Amino acid sequence: MLGVRGPSKAAASPTARLADPPPAGPPVHVSDPAPGGIGLKPPVRVILLTDGDSAARRVAENVAQRLGLRCISASAGNPTPLSGPELVALIKQAVHDPVLVMVDDKGDPGTGPGEEALAYICRHPDIRVLGAVAVASNTRARGVEVDVSIDREGRVRDGPVDKDGQPRRRGRLKGDTVDVLNRLSVPIIVGVGDPGKTGGEIDLEAGCEITARAIRQILERS
Repeated sequence: MLGVRGPSKAAASPTARLADPPPAGPPVHVSDPAPGGIGLKPPVRVILLTDGDSAARRVAENVAQRLGLRCISASAGNPTPLSGPELVALIKQAVHDPVLVMVDDKGDPGTGPGEEALAYICRHPDIRVLGAVAVASNTRARGVEVDVSIDREGRVRDGPVDKDGQPRRRGRLKGDTVDVLNRLSVPIIVGVGDPGKTGGEIDLEAGCEITARAIRQILERS
């Protein structure tokens, strides 16, 4: 006759004691994620100067030292000697930012090497362009609208200036390497005359002061 089976000997035995968990090891510290995402470096902040001759280089290096910026001296040249990818590689090696970069077309009426490099920098995902110092020159280029300008006396103006830093009532700032700015998302554009050469004379101290004021406008508005 079939019946209900009673508990087996194993089931009737006392409940087995669970093993204690292993002792906890030292706490693991996870570093805070970098701004912009876990493990990602934030974009390098860049300010562009649309001139690259010898006077502009001396002005840029001086101003960078005054304002605590990094200057890519290798970007100087008339026209710009390095490609966009080469400039970005140098920018990303900078010890700190913002980084000041020069671009120059040497009067090329089309899209020259300076504008090509400028466009590449502006569109690169690892770069954050804070603004551009647009340098005026004697050219028939279309020009670009500026947010403000710094005239030859160091005053902030609402409109553009010419190569000598003289205010213009309205219109666009005309320069060799500025037309491409019309096609790019540059937050702030500040116009200046030819750095260190306004009035047809070489005056690097005046050029440094005017360029420094232009860059301060960009930093304050960023």
